[in-house]
Amino acid sequence: MKTLIRWLLLAAALLLVAHVYPGVEIKSFGSAMIAALVLGLFNAVLRPLLVVLTLPVTVVTLGLFLFVINALMFYSAAYVLDGFAVRSFVAALIGSLLYSACGLVIDAALERLFNRD
Repeated sequence: MKTLIRWLLLAAALLLVAHVYPGVEIKSFGSAMIAALVLGLFNAVLRPLLVVLTLPVTVVTLGLFLFVINALMFYSAAYVLDGFAVRSFVAALIGSLLYSACGLVIDAALERLFNRD
């Protein structure tokens, strides 16, 4: 149940990012749900591999390169999907930052909600 609610809230967060920032476009809530699923899969499968492969660059930049990896995941998901579009890499960077911030708030809220004694 928690996973389903998190997925729906992350899809809503994508719609919020598209509404707040004009560089990100989503056609419908269905497209946002699919995009949230694809972003989750990319972050679970591809992101750890990219983090390991770019570890020297990440260390030299004191971890700032992780923002580039997040933007690449966001941009890649938009490239793969039809109803989800990102105008440029800078738009992907800003969109991924906004989406990550929403994800942090959603995770904190769900932890409080589901871990009540």
